Amino acid sequence: MKLLISLSSFGAAEVGRHGQLWCTDLAREAGADGVEVRGEMLRDPVNELAALAGRAAVFSSPEGLWTVDGTLDEAALARGMSAARVLGAPRLKMAIGGFGTASHGSLARLKELLVGGPVELVIENDQTATAGTLSAMTAFFDAQERAGLDLGMTFDMGNWHWQGECPLQAAQALAHRVRYVHCKGVQRLPGKWVAVPLADSVAPWRAILRVLPADVPHAIEYPLIGDDLAAVTRAQLAVIRDARRHA
Repeated sequence: MKLLISLSSFGAAEVGRHGQLWCTDLAREAGADGVEVRGEMLRDPVNELAALAGRAAVFSSPEGLWTVDGTLDEAALARGMSAARVLGAPRLKMAIGGFGTASHGSLARLKELLVGGPVELVIENDQTATAGTLSAMTAFFDAQERAGLDLGMTFDMGNWHWQGECPLQAAQALAHRVRYVHCKGVQRLPGKWVAVPLADSVAPWRAILRVLPADVPHAIEYPLIGDDLAAVTRAQLAVIRDARRHA
């Protein structure tokens, strides 16, 4: 199992101050096997992506694969694939956006666009009603399978809560689709959910990990905060390694 750091975990202020290359070096120093570069945090995409080439395991696109009206967004996919290729990242992570019943016909076109590509597209459950519920994810994966696609899933352990979903139920239903895991704990504050380290989570995160495949990359995607960020990151990586060892 490879352990990654989603660079958003260092926070917008820290990433904005130092850049994702600096954060990548810190993650490596702490013992991570790689990083997930975040598209929404790129300040100078052309130069930053080039500087990060060869260092990233995943490129995370902030764009949805389908627009709000259910149209396949080929331009968004092309931008994500281009960024992943520049990075030399083997995976591109996207959410399905506005995928719905009217979108099924475009799956054949998506299959054409992905044939022979060097980058694997993985689909994440986000925090929206159209792309972050078990019913939405199940409908999409069933439809893409019928269309002859074989897309894997990025399973975000925490995002389910934003739509009132049960993450353990989702894990049980979708584990066979999972090729990448976002480790995220959650707590409830007045009026909203927030991401927290796994050990502080109100969710049954150990039970969820036991259901999910152990031989796929796992990434930290919760706040890493402290005066010694390398030490904090190292300790959090150890939490996940220990949990998987005893799952």
